Amino acid sequence: MWWAFIGIRDGKLLKLSLGKHNDLQKSIIEEFLPRHGQGCEVLYLGDTANKMLYIEEKKLKSLNFFELSHNELPDIIAYNEKRNWLYLIEGVHTSGSISEIRMLELKRLTKNCSADIVYVTAFLTKAEFRKWVSDIAWKTEIWIAENPDHSIHFNGDKFLRPYKSDKSDI
Repeated sequence: MWWAFIGIRDGKLLKLSLGKHNDLQKSIIEEFLPRHGQGCEVLYLGDTANKMLYIEEKKLKSLNFFELSHNELPDIIAYNEKRNWLYLIEGVHTSGSISEIRMLELKRLTKNCSADIVYVTAFLTKAEFRKWVSDIAWKTEIWIAENPDHSIHFNGDKFLRPYKSDKSDI
């Protein structure tokens, strides 16, 4: 059985398989991105049953994004063209927060990317967030679906923005 939602691009309909992880992904696209993504376009979405469900390969290549491999991709990639920000979003249900190690891996993979990167870890509930809080990397954003108007910023001098890197920490 499937459920569907609209809103990827130009009314495009995508069908996701049932499950808590895909419930979270649906919330990220329908709740997080409109509130905190300021006009983002989804460039990648992986379903639990189909890791390459939706990909805008041309746009990702134009940003010098790394060669796509489902083992390395975050759950959702969204792009704000006006700000030139690329959101790398991990939806956590059973695994996958943006930890220090995951962040370093993503920095290495995106070192040639022409957009500034915003790292986001999303959860369905505060209870799920509490289980993972000690693993989440500094200089990342946290969003909890049960409180969609708010987000948590882990350190730094400004809320929800990419951090410039001199690439020496890669």
